[in-house]
Amino acid sequence: MEKQIQQAVIAAIKELYGQEIPEKMATLQKTRAEFEGNLTLVVFPFLKMSKKAPEATAEEIGQYLKANCPAVSGYNVVKGFLNLVIGGNAWINVLKDIDANPHYGEKLATADSPLVMIEYSSPNTNKPLHLGHVRNNLLGWSLAQIMAANGNKVVKTNIVNDRGIHICKSMLAWLKWGNGETPETSGKKGDHLIGDYYVAFDKHYREEIKELMAKGMSEEDAKNEAPLIKEAHEMLVKWEQNDPEVRALWRKMNEWVYAGFDETYKALGVSFDKIYYESDTYLEGKEKVEEGLAKGLFYRRDDGSVWANLTGEGLDEKLLLRSDGTSVYMTQDIGTAKLRFQDYPIDQMIYVVGNEQNYHFQVLSILLDKLGFKWGKDLVHFSYGMVELPNGKMKSREGTVVDADDLMQLMVDDALKTSQELGKFADMSDEERNEIARIVGMGALKYFILKVDARKNMLFNPEESIDFNGNTGPFIQYTYARIRSILRKAEAEGIEAKADVDTELNEKEVALIQKMSEYGAAVAQAGKDYSPSGIANYCYELTKAFNQFYHDYSILGAETTELKQMRLALARNVAKTIKNGMALLGIEVPERM
Repeated sequence: MEKQIQQAVIAAIKELYGQEIPEKMATLQKTRAEFEGNLTLVVFPFLKMSKKAPEATAEEIGQYLKANCPAVSGYNVVKGFLNLVIGGNAWINVLKDIDANPHYGEKLATADSPLVMIEYSSPNTNKPLHLGHVRNNLLGWSLAQIMAANGNKVVKTNIVNDRGIHICKSMLAWLKWGNGETPETSGKKGDHLIGDYYVAFDKHYREEIKELMAKGMSEEDAKNEAPLIKEAHEMLVKWEQNDPEVRALWRKMNEWVYAGFDETYKALGVSFDKIYYESDTYLEGKEKVEEGLAKGLFYRRDDGSVWANLTGEGLDEKLLLRSDGTSVYMTQDIGTAKLRFQDYPIDQMIYVVGNEQNYHFQVLSILLDKLGFKWGKDLVHFSYGMVELPNGKMKSREGTVVDADDLMQLMVDDALKTSQELGKFADMSDEERNEIARIVGMGALKYFILKVDARKNMLFNPEESIDFNGNTGPFIQYTYARIRSILRKAEAEGIEAKADVDTELNEKEVALIQKMSEYGAAVAQAGKDYSPSGIANYCYELTKAFNQFYHDYSILGAETTELKQMRLALARNVAKTIKNGMALLGIEVPERM
């Protein structure tokens, strides 16, 4: 319908003022609530063509549209704004279009669609996933769904940081104090078991530092001279030299961690198309840096270290290889980029990484461009803020992180408890009750995190997230389940939902159809802005609009059969749109609650 009106505006300008205008000049926006109308055309861009005042120009265009565009049944002028009233038949036709398309507002990828690669998660194999990883994974997964809904081909990737001194700390602690403990013998998930030993290393390391300082050593020297840290460095050297015993232990402990990660990813509802490992990519990166050095893109200092001089780009000098030839994070990212470019014809690369790495990705973009990666210059760092709980920050070395598995279980338990207190599980089996609690608990967690602008730091409050009223996941899920209940009741009574009926529409029915018609624009804007919060906000606004309608008007108790059929079709498509929108956030919706 908006396309039809846009074409009519273009025709009006040509007919009235003899000018051809591009489609973007005929952009329509939703009419503000305080004015009558559904869509508004801003006429100021046409004043040079009309050579008339804004009000007169708007009046002329309005008269033309009312006479020549069937969708426009009336209009009013407020200064330079032409507010258009859309007729009931036009809205019924919009409802029919929405009803006919299971994924109305979303685009399908074609063979010619751009390939977008999205990297998220990026865990270390010395500890389990925590609350920060939860936000990262949810943002990455949602962004992948949004980019796909905008017609892109999408590849979801993960880079696992599986090498380095932090990994050796856990390995050394297990050798010293583990007594052969395994996930099976301990009853712990592998990532939790290894995380315990990372904490144990830090505890003993701090004790050694304290003892050395008590003997008169400075804190800095004590940190470097503590026996434990020296042993960890020796283990890292052995790892890099491919020592068979160290490598065997490394592989065994990493496998425990990967099994634990897989359980967490499954519970979180995320997955990857391809996983890369730093232990594979850092050597590729070193090779690429040496190649850049040979081409004169980088330079070697007297101590043997390799650097990139980025002062010409307004930045500083960046270390790429240490004097002993070992790599840094930048080297690893260059190597990962090389492998990815070999594996996929990437058109756009998006990195989902916290905002503390903003400078890193600014540098990486320049380096990849210098090294010849066609997407390097335009890579996107999807930068997000930190997430904290009401009781403060998390520190993994001290074992005070908010564990992802514990958090998810807490959310499901709280959803079960809250739902039982509200009497929502009265006639359900234990199996159905537990499944709905899982859906609601995870929905509450995901929605609470994703509704916040990703760039902002946020405070996650589990208690606030599980609320069946307000801007929460459970509120939206409950509305969906309520609609599904109405539709089941209608089916039992033999009443069919029909979008194509001849009946008058009230103001709130029109508002609902218009809000559903805006889903495609919301998806497009979320893709343009890389903004899952835009989809969350849309789902909430649609849900609010339905509840306002349902509060004032009965569906199954409507006055005529035609009105019942139309309202059922309206409700069915609201449910469909909610389900599709929430799916872009990775959130399931239950058939009943």
